[in-house]
Amino acid sequence: MHRSSPANILSIDLLRACGLVIGAAVLIAASAKVQIPFWPVPMTLHTLAVLSLSVILGPRLGLAAMAAYLGAGLAGFPVFSGSPARGVGAAYLLGPTGGYLLGYLVASWLTGRLARDGGALRIALAMLAGLCLVYAAGLSWLAGFVPSKSLVATGLAPFLLADLLKVGLGTAMICGWRSLRSGAAR
Repeated sequence: MHRSSPANILSIDLLRACGLVIGAAVLIAASAKVQIPFWPVPMTLHTLAVLSLSVILGPRLGLAAMAAYLGAGLAGFPVFSGSPARGVGAAYLLGPTGGYLLGYLVASWLTGRLARDGGALRIALAMLAGLCLVYAAGLSWLAGFVPSKSLVATGLAPFLLADLLKVGLGTAMICGWRSLRSGAAR
């Protein structure tokens, strides 16, 4: 019988983690490019991808995936919503939506941490906590670009309903996926 050495197992685990992080970063980038007609503004699947992947991957890999995504954007790859037309690289990150993107970074860790081994309610609450963090960071940053009297109307109100729908959809998808996995394992 062949035994794997600890170094061999470590390198396989590292390769698997890197593959998951890169794959998740690609999914986050793709989700930022999807535009779905919605009122009052079109919506992307960015929030759904970031929060759902954070639940699935956990806090460390979820954070790493979001960091890889932001790193790709900072390097000039057109991974952000509206890029390259609205800018790329540091110019995009320093623009009005930069706070939301940085909020996603912290929210990816928080969401993964809070949802750990939880059921539907815990997952939904973890995703809501992550969403609150994204809005707090995003609105704080956006305050430097828009008058304070229109901050909520510009940076929160148009997106809140769609983001709440995405939390519900993400929770349902994750719970359904887990149910299918546990049923297949029997």
